[in-house]
Amino acid sequence: MNDRPLTLMAVHAHPDDEATGTGGVLARYAQEGARTVLVTCTDGACGDGPGGVKPGEPGHDPQAVAAMRRQELKASCEVLKVTHLEMLDYADSGMMGWEANDAPGSFWRTPVEEGAARLAELLRRYEPDVVVTYDENGFYGHPDHIQANRITMAALAMTGMTPKVYWTTAPRSMMQRFGEVMREFGADWDEPEGDGSAEMPEIGLPDEEITTWVDTREFGGEKFDALAAHASQGENIFFLRMGKEKFTELMGVETFVRVQDTTGAPVPENDLFAGLR
Repeated sequence: MNDRPLTLMAVHAHPDDEATGTGGVLARYAQEGARTVLVTCTDGACGDGPGGVKPGEPGHDPQAVAAMRRQELKASCEVLKVTHLEMLDYADSGMMGWEANDAPGSFWRTPVEEGAARLAELLRRYEPDVVVTYDENGFYGHPDHIQANRITMAALAMTGMTPKVYWTTAPRSMMQRFGEVMREFGADWDEPEGDGSAEMPEIGLPDEEITTWVDTREFGGEKFDALAAHASQGENIFFLRMGKEKFTELMGVETFVRVQDTTGAPVPENDLFAGLR
């Protein structure tokens, strides 16, 4: 019997994504003694610069933004007690339709097999029991999120490894309530619509299609603080406007769809490691 700890690997696109979708499970499972591995695929250089300056505007230095966001990511990982941080350091591709999509070195234009081969090395090194990433639409159509899904699923196929695999999601029952609270706190909130195309699927899933509901309310403070560590992106991190109590109420259960499993653990389940311990 392998005596290493149970291992969770989360594959995310940018610095700060780890806190939004998986901050609760990273903090919870670290406290429970699991080894947590965060793979961040891009450098986040298309994020805001000092004072909220946007990409392409005077004063936006992509290299400086990437360096700042690397430090913020490390601070977030300290809050969440992430055991290992791995950065693939592809260039941030920006939102769908931006010129950055096709810039040399961008994650979006990187051949899937190239990114998958690098991730496969990490899969072999850490031998995760559970892997978490986004769905095929990257949850809301962001190119780097879509690419993170593609390289993750390709890397798993490349290695032949069979961890439990999950895609992050949100229950539709929560989306309306979420919008109400965001407007209450002064956010100009409309449900994200991806790239606006008619083919773009609705955000999240009907509750009955969600396989896994993990209660992380005990770690709402850590999740909030991890998000706050990404202070340079504060203008975009609207969750912080509601304070820890309301944040934990709304964001204290993290939801997933299980897409690969060899344990036979029944669903719905309330633990990513169900069937493994």
